[in-house]
Amino acid sequence: MSGPHDEDGPRGGAESPLGPEVEKALLGSEFRYTKAEVAARADVDLVRLERLWQAMGFAHVEDDEVLFTDADVQAVRTLVQLVSAGVITEEVETAVARTLAQTMSRLAEWQVGIFRSVLGDRFAQDLDVTAQFAGAIAPVMEDLQGYVWRRHLAATAARELTERDGAADERVQVIGFADLVGYTRLIRDFSEVELAGLIDEFEESATSVVAENRGRIVKTVGDEVLFVTDTAADAAEIALTLNERITGAGKLPPLRIGLAQGPVLARFGDVYGSTVNIASRLTSVARPASALVDRELATSLRSHPAYYLTSIGPTKVQSFRNLRAYALRRAR
Repeated sequence: MSGPHDEDGPRGGAESPLGPEVEKALLGSEFRYTKAEVAARADVDLVRLERLWQAMGFAHVEDDEVLFTDADVQAVRTLVQLVSAGVITEEVETAVARTLAQTMSRLAEWQVGIFRSVLGDRFAQDLDVTAQFAGAIAPVMEDLQGYVWRRHLAATAARELTERDGAADERVQVIGFADLVGYTRLIRDFSEVELAGLIDEFEESATSVVAENRGRIVKTVGDEVLFVTDTAADAAEIALTLNERITGAGKLPPLRIGLAQGPVLARFGDVYGSTVNIASRLTSVARPASALVDRELATSLRSHPAYYLTSIGPTKVQSFRNLRAYALRRAR
């Protein structure tokens, strides 16, 4: 196979809609290689390279398309080195790529939204202005992302070292779901700008309340927030404070909240297991501006003087027979 064209610059293939200047500002370098050339330079099998590319959520690239940069080559080399050093196994490398991509994809969509809001029509019509803006802002955002990542890395490592055996993926935690009531109506009745404002307000309130009470947001999906805590009292305080804050604001519709305590499997930044499913099911049957908890969490909270629990008896929910639920309130 012929060597990559270091001197000749980009070759052949479809022209990028970004334009060369925007492309270079965002990617750091120009398109130079086909996927076969990336595989050769990184010393990986082409099938493995394509598997990683697709795991990151990118579309299929034809054999003759020149859509890869020096940064792509270096990224593949880095991942291969992590596998060779035993930091990750080859069996989970695609999961690592997929998890990184899911996080960064959402971040990128938000950042492009910033580009659009600042540049307006010039974002689509004036590539020179877009390139200048991207060249100035992208390095700043990259530095900020690195700072936030390191802070979360340190906080997570400290928590893992003090609270659990680092070799275990499963432990007892409280899972909570907070769901906006009537989201379908909001989509129908509000403009996109108004809806975006409401969702931003909801996410800002949820992030603040969860952080204040030592919880962690796992993810947000439109009208719903999934969070986790290590103690029953923290979860209860998050649920009640969220309902109080949202109701007091007057702009957002009320929340339905479901909480469950039990074994939780944490993997690649997400959580799994029956405890997660129970919390989700309780959310679906909770009344507006209320919080339901499962039997395990109710047992943990029963002796706590700040909270009052009312049994609502067996609850019929999908996949769980005779699930007992309890309404959570503040003690008078």
